[in-house]
Amino acid sequence: MTFNFQLSIFAALWLLLGQGVFAQTFHTHFDTTRLRVDLIFAGNAEQQSVYFAGLHKEPQWGGSQTNLIEPFDYGEYCYKVFSTENQLLFSRGFSSLFYEWRTTEEAQNLSRAHPFSLVLPMPKQEVRLEIYERVKKTNEWRRLFTTGIHPSDRQIKQDAPANFAVNTLLHHGHPSQKVDVAFLAEGYTAGEMEKFRADAARFMDYLFAVEPFATHRSDFNIWAVEAVSEESGPDIPHEGIWKNTAADASFYTFRIDRYLTAPNHTRLCELAWNTPYDILYVLVNTAKYGGGGVYNFYGLSMSDHPLAKDVFPHEFGHAFAGLGDEYYTSEVAYLDFYDLEIEPWEPNLTTLVDFDKKWRGLLDKDTPIPTPDTAGYAYTVGVFEGGGYTGKGVYRPALDCRMKSNATKSFCPVCHHALEKMIEMYCGKLKIEN
Repeated sequence: MTFNFQLSIFAALWLLLGQGVFAQTFHTHFDTTRLRVDLIFAGNAEQQSVYFAGLHKEPQWGGSQTNLIEPFDYGEYCYKVFSTENQLLFSRGFSSLFYEWRTTEEAQNLSRAHPFSLVLPMPKQEVRLEIYERVKKTNEWRRLFTTGIHPSDRQIKQDAPANFAVNTLLHHGHPSQKVDVAFLAEGYTAGEMEKFRADAARFMDYLFAVEPFATHRSDFNIWAVEAVSEESGPDIPHEGIWKNTAADASFYTFRIDRYLTAPNHTRLCELAWNTPYDILYVLVNTAKYGGGGVYNFYGLSMSDHPLAKDVFPHEFGHAFAGLGDEYYTSEVAYLDFYDLEIEPWEPNLTTLVDFDKKWRGLLDKDTPIPTPDTAGYAYTVGVFEGGGYTGKGVYRPALDCRMKSNATKSFCPVCHHALEKMIEMYCGKLKIEN
């Protein structure tokens, strides 16, 4: 028996034992149903608070049963679940539309409240939930909210907020071992559900036409939630168009024509209550150009515009893997979204403050930093100035990428790597390096 063969046997046994330990950890502390925690985020540009709104027990936890603690330091917020012995049991990072709004001019003079929901596997014993905000000036975490949760609490609701049909478009295995994508119908009436099913299937094809998703097709389950709307299409406030729809999606978010969002995050989670999901993606029944994507919040875009195939992977990249916008010439409502003295958390942006933690390892030794924005570096992983809505001080990995423009159909190597790592995490395949 060769050394390499012995090593392979050892590695296989270690993997099996490791999976068993992780599974045991999950089933010791959680069951396979899902707990939804409804919250209200409120405040303005200077301060914010979190308020408790309710608890809901839902049929199935769709996330990993092995990678319970997220290994990435992503998001403007994170939430953590602790046992009564102060053991960290579960964590996830996330961002929100509320955070984005806090960077706008309106938030300088007005306070607002935004509904938000987070999900976790249902605990078997009492736990403590804590929510943290990332402090923009220091990049450190500060606790915003804490509450105890007991699974026997009689105020945990178990009613069905909606009973929409859920179609299985693609099924490759148990949700705990796959990336589960739930497409939500928005602005589709009961008579338009056949169109929604066709649109969802088309968007699934869009996803797997792009790498790394094409290679990892077998790591995905795709679901389509037939959320019925009373009227067809979304709100377009600046054109005086208002519709009664399931998710209340609207253009003109932050007074930007193309920014299409569904501000009530809790409503989206209610629509998907009977679906296992890792990521929610809203298909909006419109030919008007627009979309949005927020990390561990949702992705959303139009169904019928000629550029739908190009916009979808971009917004999915935001929502699924926390990829940042690499463009810097389009109109946005944000004021100084990035602090140039702090390294952005997004894996594909840098201010060079702590570049060693980003993609330095993917650079050729002869690639200059910053990298000239010239055709000679068109196919080079580099450090190109311009990204994150500003032309100065924020850098991106490639001249062009799916996160920069609609001109290219692929993700750059840095974004590709980040997407693969996220797929591996949700499938329980990620090797966490200490």
